[in-house]
Amino acid sequence: MRIILLNPNTTSSVTDLLVAAAAKVASTETEIVAITASRGVPYISTRGESQIGGAIAMEILAEHHVTADAAIIAAFGDPGLFAARELFDIPVVGMAEAAFLTSCMLGQRFGIVTFAASLGSWYRDCVEMHGLWGRCAGIRSLEESFSTLSAVQSEKEDALTQLANVSATVDGADVVILAGAPLAGLAAKVRERVPVPLIDPIAAAVKQAEALVALKPRKAIVGTFRRPIAKSSTGLSEALAARIGMRDLPNAPT
Repeated sequence: MRIILLNPNTTSSVTDLLVAAAAKVASTETEIVAITASRGVPYISTRGESQIGGAIAMEILAEHHVTADAAIIAAFGDPGLFAARELFDIPVVGMAEAAFLTSCMLGQRFGIVTFAASLGSWYRDCVEMHGLWGRCAGIRSLEESFSTLSAVQSEKEDALTQLANVSATVDGADVVILAGAPLAGLAAKVRERVPVPLIDPIAAAVKQAEALVALKPRKAIVGTFRRPIAKSSTGLSEALAARIGMRDLPNAPT
């Protein structure tokens, strides 16, 4: 099984964190293929940046989807997720959605803890996009600054763990999600210091992707995620233009 782990921001050290956390839960027959965006922003924290990241994710998937069994959009907030499910035939998993759905199998309400206050509005949008705000106990974030993106989880481990405890004991979260790609791997390190289950979004995404590949779902031919009608385009990457024009399908006209 070959799974693309697509980081739609430009920080390769965060991709390394994601790969390390993914490798700890992936099945032995699963190959994780990591791809970091070559353009964009160091980390996505706003709605506008999410739109940019989603477009970049589509470009990367257009180039690499034929070599993979599934793909993970490895940014909490799931930029481009629904568009990717519409356009590509392989299962595409959003890191945030995987965390939400896994949490819902462990408790009634989940809390979200993250490392920057600027992420809160976008994360709430993401929960609502997936129709799960009624299951969310709240979003808590650190107010203090951090030195580097890749070091935020080690630098702020105690503060994040404290916030997770507040989410459980004050907000009433049955499960707590440690949200944001730079926090990949932290849940396993601090799980015994929080009285409810902790979810690592990339770990949840890997297991969800493996399950979907094993289930062998067909591509929808009706409904909102059916393959779009072929359309011409201008100025897009060759791979994305070919996909939108459906020229990369077997037996497609050239």
